[in-house]
Amino acid sequence: MPSPATLLPLAATNSEDATESVTNAASFIEENWAAWLGIGLRILLIIVIAAALRSVVRKALTKLIGRMNSSAEAVEGTALGGLLVNAERRRQRSEAIGSVLRSVASFVILGTAALMVLGALKIDLAPLLASAGVAGVAIGFGARNLVTDFLSGVFMIMEDQYGVGDKIDAGVASGEVIEVGLRVTKLRGDNGEIWYVRNGEIKRIGNLSQGWATAGVDVQVRPTENLTHIREVVQEVANSLAKESPWDERLWGPVEVLGLDEVLLASMTVRVSAKTMPGQQFSVERELRWRLKEAFDAAGIRIIGGLPPAEEEEEAPDPSASVAAPSALNNPTSPQSMATTPIPAPSSGSPRITK
Repeated sequence: MPSPATLLPLAATNSEDATESVTNAASFIEENWAAWLGIGLRILLIIVIAAALRSVVRKALTKLIGRMNSSAEAVEGTALGGLLVNAERRRQRSEAIGSVLRSVASFVILGTAALMVLGALKIDLAPLLASAGVAGVAIGFGARNLVTDFLSGVFMIMEDQYGVGDKIDAGVASGEVIEVGLRVTKLRGDNGEIWYVRNGEIKRIGNLSQGWATAGVDVQVRPTENLTHIREVVQEVANSLAKESPWDERLWGPVEVLGLDEVLLASMTVRVSAKTMPGQQFSVERELRWRLKEAFDAAGIRIIGGLPPAEEEEEAPDPSASVAAPSALNNPTSPQSMATTPIPAPSSGSPRITK
């Protein structure tokens, strides 16, 4: 066991090392505390500015969306309301656009703030940005269809190409829109089936629920019918249809005879057209055909394809149908008749041939 005299120099050495370490640490803190304080204040300032800027941008977007909704409510009760300018549809579209814009603004502001904080900490961002660029290219190449669907959905919503409740023809499928998403549009077909159509695959869209529609009816009549009489009958049907509910609301224009669409030897086609509410043209066409058929029957106007008139139902029989075809046997002087004449019986005075 070492003696106390031996331990004293060792303890003195350890005490000097500890004192030197504390002195060096204090000197290091004293030299760098100003820089650390500056970095902390810079980071705090970046965070505060980013949070304030994000809040201002989100409030501005919310105020803009509210102003769009208020303008939609102001138009709702006018002549442009209803199906032409649907306030609820505009509200949904503005909310969707506002949500996308708020998300994009938050991502850009917070992402930029995070990069500035890393730069304030003296972290080299070049390798990080290079890696992020390579990863972004790889992800974008692998998920190019997803990016295409997302961007197509954003532009469809912003341009108001269609909305929930519209009947559209998207090329790959057609039906009523029941849900509009940033990636997929959901349609319900005429038979009740549900179609999920990716927005990136929609090359063209036919919206059947915007503006107005046209109801067209073709009537085939005999070429001998009086066109002026036909026009008068159609006008009477149109006036009665326009005065009854609910057809008075579905008709957005007068029912008019456009003229002869086709003239043949056995028939001629009269074209009748009317402007209707969007999506109501088929019901107007069916009702118009019904009333035109009844009116034409009452006015004695023949429609091609119907039942024949009474005078043509029972035609007079052909008198020659019951007469047999002429025969040579009916002429007694013909060689055929003479050949079939019976041989007369022999008289008593005539000679006989015997064995």
